[in-house]
Amino acid sequence: MPQLGETVAEGTIVKWLKGVGDTIGSGETLFEVETDKATMEIPSMTAGIVRAIHLSEGATASVGSVVAVIEGEGESIAPATPGNKVPEKAVSVTVSANAMPVVAAAESSASLGPIDPFRGVRSPERNFGSATLPSGAKITPLARRLAAQAGIDVGTLNGGGPAGRIVAADVREALATPSAPEQAASTALPGVAEERDDVLATYADADYEEVPLDGMRKTIARRLVLAKQTIPHFYLNTSVRFDQLLALRAQINQNTVSDVKISVNDLIVKAFGQALLAVPAANAVWAGDRILRLRQVDLGVAVSVEGGLFTPVVRGVDKISLSTLSNTIKDFAQRARGRRLSPSEYRGGSASVSNLGMFGTREFSAIINPPHSSILAVGAVERVPTEGPDDQVVFVSQMNVTLSCDHRVIDGALGAELLAAFRSAIERPLTLVV
Repeated sequence: MPQLGETVAEGTIVKWLKGVGDTIGSGETLFEVETDKATMEIPSMTAGIVRAIHLSEGATASVGSVVAVIEGEGESIAPATPGNKVPEKAVSVTVSANAMPVVAAAESSASLGPIDPFRGVRSPERNFGSATLPSGAKITPLARRLAAQAGIDVGTLNGGGPAGRIVAADVREALATPSAPEQAASTALPGVAEERDDVLATYADADYEEVPLDGMRKTIARRLVLAKQTIPHFYLNTSVRFDQLLALRAQINQNTVSDVKISVNDLIVKAFGQALLAVPAANAVWAGDRILRLRQVDLGVAVSVEGGLFTPVVRGVDKISLSTLSNTIKDFAQRARGRRLSPSEYRGGSASVSNLGMFGTREFSAIINPPHSSILAVGAVERVPTEGPDDQVVFVSQMNVTLSCDHRVIDGALGAELLAAFRSAIERPLTLVV
């Protein structure tokens, strides 16, 4: 199982495109794998014959584990002998309850020759720290990454690997041993099993369909609970006049030179990008013990898909043209619905835009998508009466927006300044095309 992203530790096998005994070429797709949000095709790194498949479709494999064996041209998998066994870690995988490992009947795992599953895992020092701790202890790349993701201080770990090296098993052992605060929390709050049993008991006589959680829904649940528990949200709301922007959009789309049709959402994303450029202190993220102010405006755009949502990140919104922005968002939306986005395409950025106006939603408050520090919730455009010249009542197009802010990064005045900059960009839309 290859490294599928810097923070991806495992993947679920969706479909095998080759079976045992099939010939495969180098670069030809061997299987499809699903991570928390993306489905990717995994090519073979070598040409040969598929000799064994260790996992069935639906099974989950950790990065670096062996999921299949390919015998290259001129190679031969020698029978195992007492001194020539497959390392246990070669098939170290996590298998779901309804999926068992599959191996060719004529070639069981016991007949396989030596397999080296320990290929390097990309674990840059800038993301997960040095391989040598201040104490002089050594730590493997996988252990560094797992500890960073779990928020574990590697200095508290005891190395159980060769020569005292800290390995992934040491990190997992630390995760399995709850700290005192965690133990207190577990006694104060019901666990997942208790919550499930309580709900099932409540609806024991009800007629319902049980829907198992897929990787996307589990990720959404985990991240949004984390967001509401750890991010101090506050909300700012305003109404924006939309007449000039709608007129500008109509003029742009009447242009016969280009086939690109600009949507209202494209203009909103562009305007929010310009607002973040005008208020650079808000183009920032919380990093534990510091704030990172980003020099480029990268914006997440929420895309609804069956079973959940993606938030792909458009890079350099402040620099690209409206047509490029529109094409990028359309491409992201199309590939998101097919779950074909790569992990790098929905990571990063400082803020997001969530637009429910097309569903007639007047206004709503969105949950910040960590590590972002803000999200703009966009409601529907409505015709409303207002006071015009000479005390006359006139009807105008108006849109309600709500800005959710992380108070650790954005204070009330700064959030208000950002929202005012967005309103200015919408109500003076020529700035979006200049």
